[in-house]
Amino acid sequence: MTARRRLAGIGLAAVMVVGASGCLQQPGGGGEGGVGGVVADNAQPDGDSTVTILGAFGGAEQEAFEASLAAFEDESGIDIEYTADSDFTTTIKQKVNSGDAPDIGFFPQPGGLLELAGQDKIQAIDTFLDYDKLDETLVPGFLESARLNGRVYGAPMRMAIKSVVWYPKKAWDEAGYPKEFATYQELMDFSQQLVDDGQTPWCMGWESEAATGWVGTDWLEEMVLRVAGPDVYDQWVTHKIPFNDPAIVESLDIFGDLAKNPDLVYGGVRGVLNTPFSEAGLPSFDNPPKCWMERQGNFVTGFYPEEVQANLDEEVGQFVFPPYEGGYEGTPVLGGGDIAALFNGNDEDAQAVMEFLTSDQFGAEWAQAGGWLSPHATFDASNYPDETTRTVAEIAANASVFRYDASDVMPKSVGSGTFWTEMVKWLNGESSEDATTAIEDSWPTS
Repeated sequence: MTARRRLAGIGLAAVMVVGASGCLQQPGGGGEGGVGGVVADNAQPDGDSTVTILGAFGGAEQEAFEASLAAFEDESGIDIEYTADSDFTTTIKQKVNSGDAPDIGFFPQPGGLLELAGQDKIQAIDTFLDYDKLDETLVPGFLESARLNGRVYGAPMRMAIKSVVWYPKKAWDEAGYPKEFATYQELMDFSQQLVDDGQTPWCMGWESEAATGWVGTDWLEEMVLRVAGPDVYDQWVTHKIPFNDPAIVESLDIFGDLAKNPDLVYGGVRGVLNTPFSEAGLPSFDNPPKCWMERQGNFVTGFYPEEVQANLDEEVGQFVFPPYEGGYEGTPVLGGGDIAALFNGNDEDAQAVMEFLTSDQFGAEWAQAGGWLSPHATFDASNYPDETTRTVAEIAANASVFRYDASDVMPKSVGSGTFWTEMVKWLNGESSEDATTAIEDSWPTS
């Protein structure tokens, strides 16, 4: 019995296999295969009720992931074999080039996915998923990160959100500070009020050994999304406009008004560059706080003191990083996630697994264990273990648009190379125009 018949027979609502008559209205999609109309096919056997997956996460995350698969495996009869590889980006290319690709790969960065999709090694999702239904339930804009030449080659199975401002809840509430801000300008006015009261508003740390500077790239990405908007952001990421386009320079200048002002940032430039990103928010939990706010991803709570982590809902508050007045009118969110891609377009079992993994029914057990966010706005938020996580998920669900971290999409020599190093030079005094021009000059020509 095929996977389609097995799943239909047991009525798995989460798995919706789309037949040849399915309505797939992806722009530029439809039909078979990928960029060249070729069906992606690996060397794994088809229809053997076994699906192999390669991903980057292991340990407790792997255990939680596998717990989220147990009921599906029992009901479908499909055995899912997951392999963790911390060097996924390199390993997946080696396996594909040697003819040993898994059935499914989880890409932590879309750049590698798009590279392999351009080689017809990955199946376009509109050939086996209900694209429109998927797009309706996901946080808006998520699928754009896996689009190439009008086709989408992957769908997210988890997400991370970076557009969150964290603060020490008890001290914040005692001071009577606002719980939300309508605009970035309003947030900056509040920051100046803190300065006038003898306080330091912002906690910030960029030190990350060889990766020092990535926190700064996130800040610039946040500002480009808000000041210039997602359309310009997309053009910037894909190099349809130069890195030193005036819109990017303007966004960096606006961030510079904050980052380069020692009154606004704890420790000033020297403190930012010498403080590990994992320790940046710790002074906010001093009594009294040495700084009050940190813009950082949802993972940051894992670096907080044990007593704070043990009671997040009472110790930590958060609000969405607000829009920029005069810029993009909506509320965008910046983030990332693991994108599932299919290497075996002929295997119905692998297709069925993809449909489950990319649905809003996947991940309840992982969510309950903590540390996981569904990319679906329709995911049952009661599965999250605390109100802090539910609030972050709500921030994502209410976003006007999601965009993937730009440095993870840009060529590696830029995204994890000159973009990092030039942000450090910029913070040390280099002008926005000079920094962005240096990055533009480093962009690979092929």
